[in-house]
Amino acid sequence: MSENFNTWIERIDVNAWRDLCVSHGILRHFNKGEEFVSVGYAGRYFGWIQSGTLKYVVRSEDGAEHVVGFVFDEDFVADWHSIINETPSELSIVATSDCDIYCIPSKEIIAKLPSDAYMREMVSRATEAVYSTIYHRYLDLYIKTPQQRYESLLSHHPDLFDCFSLKDIASFLHVTPTHLSRLRKK
Repeated sequence: MSENFNTWIERIDVNAWRDLCVSHGILRHFNKGEEFVSVGYAGRYFGWIQSGTLKYVVRSEDGAEHVVGFVFDEDFVADWHSIINETPSELSIVATSDCDIYCIPSKEIIAKLPSDAYMREMVSRATEAVYSTIYHRYLDLYIKTPQQRYESLLSHHPDLFDCFSLKDIASFLHVTPTHLSRLRKK
């Protein structure tokens, strides 16, 4: 079983990415509720979270918020799809606590790709790893019960309820907050 909530991190050169962000990035502060990435805008940064937590959010046509991911301190944050494809983001990444993040402009990463084989390899591995994590989460929606998804989620991050609201966790699990309360009682 993975020790990381975002299992893709186990398949990349964490030190190289962290060093890139810290040495070439700028330490920025994001207040709780502030957006690191906004829907409709290209992802401007790839970041290493020194402290804080964020959630990945999409909105349905009726405006309802759906949480599709979480990130924690000492983890990376980015809308990878938007950065790699240089397209407007289809999601928001919102600080759920005050955050300090080393941000490297995504344009710097993209600019290095044609001439830097090591950077191309890093990006390729990261893309494959993110895809794998998302793929398995998608399959879990169909092959695991809500109880199994809840237990798996807590096994990866037992203090999840200290970091995120019940409503956000329920949204991520695709259950109502009431259903999540029942799962927690079991």
